[in-house]
Amino acid sequence: MIHIAETVTVGSVEGFLDTNERTRIADLMNDFLTEEARARFGTQRATSIHEIPGHSHEQAMAVYEPAGRIEVPNIPEKVEDLLQHAFDRARPALSRVMPSITACRPWTYVEYGPGQHITGHLDGIAPDPLAWPRQIAGISVVIHEAEAGGAFYVESTSSSRLWNNRLDHAQELGYADGMWLAHDGADHSADWYTAIPRTRWTVSPAPGTALLYGSQLTHGTEPVTRGRVAKFISWLIAEKN
Repeated sequence: MIHIAETVTVGSVEGFLDTNERTRIADLMNDFLTEEARARFGTQRATSIHEIPGHSHEQAMAVYEPAGRIEVPNIPEKVEDLLQHAFDRARPALSRVMPSITACRPWTYVEYGPGQHITGHLDGIAPDPLAWPRQIAGISVVIHEAEAGGAFYVESTSSSRLWNNRLDHAQELGYADGMWLAHDGADHSADWYTAIPRTRWTVSPAPGTALLYGSQLTHGTEPVTRGRVAKFISWLIAEKN
């Protein structure tokens, strides 16, 4: 059974990637991200992993990443294998915080330079909270920190405005009793969302640490002020038994 606490909690796995693995991954990405590739996945990119119903790709990108970023949704196979191996190794620690998680979706590489950031938003139990598989949490692993700025944050709120409905017959749907689902469209394209009072919790993890953040929890990053931050992100899912 999926409990609402899994979708609104935070966690961390220290040493998700060790020093040698971070170095290996950084070298592989440096080889992959030629000057041409950096432009293709950065300033020339016209699509994003983020979508907003009723909005174009360009409009969604303007909402989520108003100053742009580098985004590589299909990373080199060797890098994907290393990250999936790290996920498998971390399963015991993950299961204590989010016991319903069974798999990790393919990883995406993102990079932010000065002024760049991702605005606060919820991922949601996507793509459909009543279908399988179900997205329980996001995961983020920094391999290179910015010199200043770029901190990751989550935001909590007690506002009932965030929530859509409480599920009836939750256990029949694979959820624990008392499960609530957040409203769709919880991002900066929605006035109702930006008006909700929230409390920000900011963290700067050590490189190689995996951050876990529930799919019904607001998260984002602060603008980089100096240097560049490079990280990998993915989503942790629950599959039907």
